[in-house]
Amino acid sequence: MDISNQLRKDAESIWKKIFEHPFVVELYEGDLPLEKFKFYILQDYYYLIAAMRNFSIIASKAPSVEAMREIIDILNLEATSEFEGYEELLERLGYTLTDAAEIDPIPTSVSYSSFLLSTSSVKSYAEAMAAVLPCFWSYAELADHHKDRLITNKIQLYKDWGNVYLTDAYLSLVKKIQNLVNKAGEECPYGKLKSVFMAASRYEFLFWDAVYHKQEWPI
Repeated sequence: MDISNQLRKDAESIWKKIFEHPFVVELYEGDLPLEKFKFYILQDYYYLIAAMRNFSIIASKAPSVEAMREIIDILNLEATSEFEGYEELLERLGYTLTDAAEIDPIPTSVSYSSFLLSTSSVKSYAEAMAAVLPCFWSYAELADHHKDRLITNKIQLYKDWGNVYLTDAYLSLVKKIQNLVNKAGEECPYGKLKSVFMAASRYEFLFWDAVYHKQEWPI
């Protein structure tokens, strides 16, 4: 078993809870209140911007020119096609990028993004790559796990959102990140990779839970 799949196996109990989270289930079934989806999309802007900053840091720490180029390719995808898709989704919801940029990030958004940025800044390249993998990979697995629900989903907006993570382009991106983790992980103690992978997986669950309950700052 390669490193990425071992990490995935170790995080199975966490991912199972993500798959079963009511936000995820209701979204794929078409029962999620639109206001909760809007809340999620607006909060996702903060994560997207942080992800672009994060990949810039990771690229600077890449151990080879080849790895650096692959990270830059991922960053380019984040900054172009994903950002364009995000902007289109905002427009369908009646928002602009300015609206998204002016939203205060919730505690979980701040904490998750800070975790990724600090991991990339102070830990190894391999750990940084392991930390970003759960987000990309879990979205692909969520879509596959709930694809039958998506077929019968009557909310076109939700269907369009979910189908993105079933495309060959997205699955190829996930595979690229897995391969980068597998290669980088050969030079890093497994326990270090597991620690950040598990933390990022927990943050994925916490984010779904936070947007489902429309989390706010308590003070």
